[in-house]
Amino acid sequence: MENLWIAALDAADRKRIEPHLKEREITRGQMLYDAGEAVDQVWFPIKGVVSLMTILPDDKMVETAAIGREGLIGVTCGPFNARAASRAISQRDGIAAHCSAEVFGDALEHSETLRSALSRFTEGLMAQVQQAAACNAQHRLDERLARWLLMLHDRAEDDRIDLTQADIAGMLGVRRATVSEVGTVLEGKSLIQRGRGWVKVLDRDGLEAASCGCYGLMRDVMKDLKLPQPEAA
Repeated sequence: MENLWIAALDAADRKRIEPHLKEREITRGQMLYDAGEAVDQVWFPIKGVVSLMTILPDDKMVETAAIGREGLIGVTCGPFNARAASRAISQRDGIAAHCSAEVFGDALEHSETLRSALSRFTEGLMAQVQQAAACNAQHRLDERLARWLLMLHDRAEDDRIDLTQADIAGMLGVRRATVSEVGTVLEGKSLIQRGRGWVKVLDRDGLEAASCGCYGLMRDVMKDLKLPQPEAA
C-alpha cells in the first residue's frame, strides 16, 4: 500500500519528498498533535484513518474531518510553525509516513506543481469541514451516522471496522446511549451488524441511501478537484 496523494504527484515532486520520509506504525487513539501545539511534522497515512477533532470550551470534541491514505495531515496550520486549531487522532491501528514541516515547506517553495496539489487538497479538506458542520447542525443522527460510517468504510481494509459506541459518540458529539439507539435502527434495516467493539457494513448501497446526501457531495468535490479518492474494500 502507499499514500495516494504522494503517488499522484509527478516524479520530480515525489523525489523532493520521498527520500525524507520515515514510516512508523500509528495506534488506535494515538494523538499526532493537539490543538494549540506547534506542528513540526507532516503525516501521510498509508493505512488507517486520522480524525481532525474540534475541541469545545467544555472539553467535549467533535470530528470535523477524516483523512486516510488519500491525503496528508499537518499542513493546514498556516506557515508550518503556527499552532494547530484541531486535535489529530488516529482512529485505527495503521501506518503513516512522515517528514519534517521544514522539509515539506522547502519542497513547496521550489515546486509550483506541488503547491497546486496541496492547494487542491486543502480546498477539498475545507469543503469536507464545511459540509460536516452543516450536516451536524441540520441532519438526523441516523443520516449522520450512515454518512460517517461510509467515510470510514472507504478508508478501511475490510467491511468490519473496529469501533466502540464510545468511539462513535465521540466522533459525532452525542451520548453513547443515543448511538446505541440509532445503531439499532440501521441494524434493523440490515445495513450494518454490530458486536462488542466493532461494526460491519452489510449493505453499502443501502447505507448510502440511508445517509443524508452529504457523503455524495463530498465525493463530488474531490472528483471536481481531481483528488485521489479512497475506495471501499
